[in-house]
Amino acid sequence: MSTAPERRWERRLYLAAHPLAYPLLRVLARCGPAVRVPGVGVVINDAALARRVLLDGRTFRKDGPGSPGDLWTPVLGPSVLLNMEGEAHRRLRRKLADLFTPAYTERLCEQVLAEPLARLSERLHQGRPVDLVDAMRVLAGAVISHVIGLETRDEDEYRHLFEQGERVVSMVTLRTRRLSPSQVARARRVLDPLGDIAAKAYAAGDEETVMGRMRALGLSPQEARGAAGAFFLTGTETVATLVPRLIALLHDCGELERVAADPSLLDTALEETLRVTTPTPVMLRSVHAPATVGGVKVRPGDRVLIVTHNCCRAHGPFDLDRPHPPELNRLWFGAGPHFCIGYPLAMAEARAVARTVLRAAPITIVRRRAARGVLIPTYRTFVIRKAQA
Repeated sequence: MSTAPERRWERRLYLAAHPLAYPLLRVLARCGPAVRVPGVGVVINDAALARRVLLDGRTFRKDGPGSPGDLWTPVLGPSVLLNMEGEAHRRLRRKLADLFTPAYTERLCEQVLAEPLARLSERLHQGRPVDLVDAMRVLAGAVISHVIGLETRDEDEYRHLFEQGERVVSMVTLRTRRLSPSQVARARRVLDPLGDIAAKAYAAGDEETVMGRMRALGLSPQEARGAAGAFFLTGTETVATLVPRLIALLHDCGELERVAADPSLLDTALEETLRVTTPTPVMLRSVHAPATVGGVKVRPGDRVLIVTHNCCRAHGPFDLDRPHPPELNRLWFGAGPHFCIGYPLAMAEARAVARTVLRAAPITIVRRRAARGVLIPTYRTFVIRKAQA
């Protein structure tokens, strides 16, 4: 069952990241399944209702005013899954469907993470303190480097790559409608050089690389370049923030040694961590046709905020033994045609790192500190070590 430290630390992380917006979102959670908030939009707090909105791509779209398209089209261009709808979206989605198969992502993580995970395991088993936040930055940087086609094997370069993505994503808050021209320019200064590298990997056509696979799957150079940028922005930080919070929740709830002793529980623990932490706390849609949502009438041009965090936390505190109801079903990664295409890669990466950490159990938390100025709530430092026998 959940314990006080779990609730206290998760709330602390959200308040550090979003000191003004988070308390408002939690107040809105008590206002019913849907509520219109002047100056904000129509807020959705119910998982079943959120799923209905996400599955109705004709009425609620990602490419209108107040949608993700407003945020990311100036940075990534018009042809990435983040900002597309209709036939163009379906066509690109079909091309990408076989990119991150579970078998391929497991093999990719084994290849890319073997050496850094071996070093992590050695440090833990020697009883040395490990900052899991820093370790995840290196590991996530290594994977995204491979995806884009960077030829780097240096941990400092991996950290730098991660920090570049973090700087771009941190320009977005829960209240952001669109990036300013100066923010777009800063983001392009980060992404354009990475896009050039991705384009070279695409041109080389090596099907052992992700960019080469995109070419083989029929993506155009522009589509592949946009996809690489989207993976860089949306996948890196999601995975890097997940594992420290997984270990923290298991530790604080007294479940860490149970999962360490029974590896079959790891996927359940990861899914429950994703529900509680909700890596996408808010999802945006633009209304394109009149409709009624949870008793609230919406009109074309209205902005809809699906508060995924409220939808997911309504099902209670962290509990490995409570099954997820059907309406959740990985809602934090979207639903229907917009379900996150990088989900298998994110899970393979998190699974590989979590296994390595759990093999060192029992584990003690040496110190931790919440991060400020980030979009996805996370720890700034999270130092662990193997507990003394």
